[in-house]
Parts: sequence; C-alpha cells; structure tokens
Amino acid sequence: MSSHEAPGVAHTASTIEFDAVTKRYPALAGGRRDAPPAVESFSARLPAGTVTVLLGSSGCGKTTLLRMVNRMVDPTEGRVLLDGEDVCERNPVSLRRSIGYVMQNAGLLPHRRVIDNITLVPRLGGVGRPAARERALELMDMLDLDSGLAQRYPHQLSGGQAQRVGVARALAADPGVLLMDEPFGAVDPLVRRELQRELIRIQADLAKTIVFVTHDVDEALVLGDEIILLSEGAHIAQRGTGAELVADPADDFVARFLGLDDSERALRLREVAGRRVVQDSAGRTLGVLDAEHDSPVPVGAGAYEAAAT
Repeated sequence: MSSHEAPGVAHTASTIEFDAVTKRYPALAGGRRDAPPAVESFSARLPAGTVTVLLGSSGCGKTTLLRMVNRMVDPTEGRVLLDGEDVCERNPVSLRRSIGYVMQNAGLLPHRRVIDNITLVPRLGGVGRPAARERALELMDMLDLDSGLAQRYPHQLSGGQAQRVGVARALAADPGVLLMDEPFGAVDPLVRRELQRELIRIQADLAKTIVFVTHDVDEALVLGDEIILLSEGAHIAQRGTGAELVADPADDFVARFLGLDDSERALRLREVAGRRVVQDSAGRTLGVLDAEHDSPVPVGAGAYEAAAT
C-alpha cells in the first residue's frame, strides 16, 4: 500500500458551504441577554481541495465556524453543507469520523501509545489492526516521525512531535476534509515554521479541503490559498488571496490587522553581490528575488509591502 492510500473508505475532498449561519449562545446567569451572536449571518463557499484560512482576533467566531463543519457546534440559524448535504442531517458520530480534526494541544489520549492514537479512528471504522497500523507507520514517515516513537505515550513526546502525531491521527482515515484549529500555536517559532512547511508539502500530495483557523497573519499568508479575514461576529472584513489582501486592503481595519499601517512592514530591494535582496525597514534580510520568476525567495518570516529603493 502506498502512502497515498488509506485502508477502509477513502473520502474525496469536499466542497464546504456556509449558508447564512448564525450562532447565538444562551445568556449566562447574570450576563447580558442582548449579547451579540458569536457568528452572525456568515456565508461562504470553500472549494474542494484548497486551504482556506479563517483569520481574526480571539473571539471573532472563527473557531465556532470551524466546529460547525463537524457538528461540534450546531448553528442557531442557517446551514452548513458538505457537497450540498446539510451536515445537521448527518449522524454526528459518523460525520466526525469522516472529517480530520487537529487542535492546538494535539488532544492525544494520554493513556494510549502513539500508534494507538493514530489508528483509533480507522479501527473504530472497522479497519483491521494490521492495515491500520501499516497506515499509521506510513503517516509517521510522511510527517518525519521516527517509527521508534510509535510505542511512546504522549507525555514522552516534544510539543512538535505531539502535533505531528495529531496531524497523523487526523489523516489516518483519509478524510476529505481537515479542520485545523490553531494547531501550531503552542509550539516554538522554529517548530511552527517546520510544521507549516510540512503541511504545505502534505497538501500538495493529498489535496484535502483544509479549513485552518489562526490569528497569526504570517501563518495565514504562508498557508492560505484563500484567506477570510473576520471581524467580530464572524463578519467578513475581506476575502481573497494573501496577495490580494496585502495589495488592496478593503479598509483601515484590514490594513491595521495585516500590519500595513506600520512602516516597519515596508520592504525594500537592495543589490548585494549581483542579486536583489529583500530587506525590512531595519535592514534585516528577509529573502532574495528570484531572477527567473521575479518573485521573492524567503529566508525568514516575511512582511507584506515592497518599496524599491
């Protein structure tokens, strides 16, 4: 079996559609009865096989939207459709087993070994132990996890290893949809960049429909085929590719959120040893310009505006 094939039922990438969804939570004792909804009349269609980043500050509704897809949260109004089918008409258990889910702290079962964490969903779906184990080891290899870690428990892993195991578990049943709720937010910056690169590599190979939640602008620009920037109540402040948001912010809120109102975000080009080097306003080198394609080749975390000197 190749690393592209999973035992059991494989799920093709799905189109996700939010149809005017609203979520209101009951007022807490002593709380405001007129509190605004967590999500208010949000509509968007997320194409199959793409990475859509829900970007916004804490409390803007992005995680609530994510959890509507696998029915961890049901909308008060509106519908969420997977390939045209309302998820609220699906059995929530079978629905969740068909969708991969990665959270910030991996969410591994502490009393189960790594191999058993990864094989859990396929085994629950009726896949035999040998086939599920083979798939788990293939995913560990794909995610640069040494096979020797298979018998360890979660507390014996580093933060980066635990997140890789979380991604492997989410992919074990070959879901068509992968939900990722700030999955790299709890690891150090170096490991975070490594995990981002690995996700890009895996997505190029597997072409899942990925919904990725983050509040980090750099992460959104690196990962998103499309970015949906949300304000309070999951109102869409702007939607588009990273380049479109950076080049033409819709308003001051978008510009401020992306950091485009900060002079330190401006980039400059400088000739060094016959090549054009991209630097920030402090003179720190961020990348070199690809002479063939006239595009930056990053060497570190980037910024967003280019101003030739």
